[in-house]
Amino acid sequence: MTTERRMLFDGKTKILYEGTEPETLVIHFKDDINAKDKSKNKVIKNKGIICNRFSEDIMMKLSEIGIPNHFIRRISAREQLIHEVDIIPIEVRLNNYASGNITDVLKIPEGAPLPRTIVEYRYKSEDLKTPIVSEEQITAFAWASPEELDEIMRLTLRVNDFLTGLFLGLGLRLIDFKLEFGRLYHENGEVQIVLADEISPDNCHIWDLKTKKNLEKSKNKTNKPEVYIEIAKRLNLLSDNLIKELNK
Repeated sequence: MTTERRMLFDGKTKILYEGTEPETLVIHFKDDINAKDKSKNKVIKNKGIICNRFSEDIMMKLSEIGIPNHFIRRISAREQLIHEVDIIPIEVRLNNYASGNITDVLKIPEGAPLPRTIVEYRYKSEDLKTPIVSEEQITAFAWASPEELDEIMRLTLRVNDFLTGLFLGLGLRLIDFKLEFGRLYHENGEVQIVLADEISPDNCHIWDLKTKKNLEKSKNKTNKPEVYIEIAKRLNLLSDNLIKELNK
């Protein structure tokens, strides 16, 4: 199916193709992982199937509560149709507990409670290793306007409220997550800020609430998708037969 379409971008965990409808794109979820430790396995068998299901479910739930996003529908086990948007070159990382840069730079133990939720902005550039940037830098270089940043922050906090509650109900603690946003251009000239990319175990850092087991992908010691299946099972996204197939 994907060989009949023009590939636009081949990333670490996803491939982007021309859409099957006007002003749409197709995301293909790969089994590759983006791990900090390059010595770890770079592929987790069938995890792309789970990420596709996971992101579909979360994006649909967010749409139901009024959070706009680029998702249209899932079209195959590994692919989904999305609205074509103008991606804002900023990654938004929300930290509910210490992790990532906070742990690395400030030497705060991973998973330690924070005084309050902390939001970081990073400039999307592999060459520059996605550096942390300030609101002043973002607006000065016109990556986003002050009004767009306000909307991005508003949507990010709403996503956090929703995901935190959802995962708590499943016995999971949301440590942190990463979001991307884009501009969706409507026929009437309106420009809308919408959630883009994906929400899946690939960009969420999740612990088991009782055991404090880290369900992060980089903790996976095999090429099987146990971590992904564990989270997807709690969301009731996978049938028993599919779980058996994924674990083969």
